Amino acid sequence: MPKYKIIYDRKNCISVGSCALLAAEFWKMNPTDDKADLVDGKQNEKQKKDEVFELEIDEKDLHQNKEAARNCPVNVIRIFDEKGKEVTL
Repeated sequence: MPKYKIIYDRKNCISVGSCALLAAEFWKMNPTDDKADLVDGKQNEKQKKDEVFELEIDEKDLHQNKEAARNCPVNVIRIFDEKGKEVTL
């Protein structure tokens, strides 16, 4: 089964929350700063100061996360296939 990677630029999130509405299993709004959190996302050590988080997902979870990414007004959610090619939303 193909794997995909979500790359989330939390620093530039503007707190709209569409991701949490469309893919609640993967996205939650943080009550401290009202930004979205990528559930179980790991912070990229090379981009720690930039608040970049990553999460590997299975193909079965791709559709709902594509919807979350597509509906993000500032495009801070990107999805890549296992070859590193960005998935078309």
